[in-house]
Amino acid sequence: MKYLIINGSPRKGNTWRLVELVRQQIMSASPASEFQEIHLAKANLPFCVGCSACFRKGNEHCPHRSVMDEIIAGMNWADGIIFSSPTFNRAPTALVKNLFDHLCYMLHRPHFFTKKALVITTTGGVGAKAAAKSLAADLKGIGFNRVYLLPVITHSWNDYSIDDKAKRQSSKVFREFLMDVESGKMHPPSALLMIPYNLFRGMCLSNGPGTEYPTYDGIYWMDPVRAKKYYDSAIPVPFYKKPVGAFFYQVGKLGGRMVPVSYKKNK
Repeated sequence: MKYLIINGSPRKGNTWRLVELVRQQIMSASPASEFQEIHLAKANLPFCVGCSACFRKGNEHCPHRSVMDEIIAGMNWADGIIFSSPTFNRAPTALVKNLFDHLCYMLHRPHFFTKKALVITTTGGVGAKAAAKSLAADLKGIGFNRVYLLPVITHSWNDYSIDDKAKRQSSKVFREFLMDVESGKMHPPSALLMIPYNLFRGMCLSNGPGTEYPTYDGIYWMDPVRAKKYYDSAIPVPFYKKPVGAFFYQVGKLGGRMVPVSYKKNK
């Protein structure tokens, strides 16, 4: 299987030591595994300028497309993605935040439905779990099928040595992640994920081709297959969850008609 490591730290410190441990564990269990790395500090991704071109016209119009295309291509290539970030103020780093600011359009148009992720965060004191949950929420929002968390307290800012507790924690999580990636199984979406998915599916019809303010969001949701599905066609949806999708789709349609989104000032 193919794995992409996205390093959200400006250096290779405590968090990277855990990344290397997980890489070794995966290679030991599955020697044919392939790895690629993206170090956000070296990617030179400028700050998102909030131009909304990705929402209105499509992400190919992003002014930072050359960098983002490489990152998205790597994510598309991988079967499993390992996100790593130290904890800055109980949250992921600014490098990670900037990446997800550039991927914000995928909250409107989710994309990575067949991908599994492992989030690794560390902290010298507190906040690693909060940082991991924040990153996991972003990943689920842009479509990730399953996200595993490995938040670790290092009790060190400069001289971290992975202890037995962290090794046991890592061993348990990596095996769950590895087995899930290699199984190819697609997990049904939670009801909480189906709510925003179907709200956007309904709302964005008000900004489709032929409307006053057409956007790429509208084109995405008017796709003949997507328009009729309660979730992406690659993911199974149990019959008892379909009413959730149907209800919030109607709510979204009503909301789109009552509160239309105008991008006129940006044209």
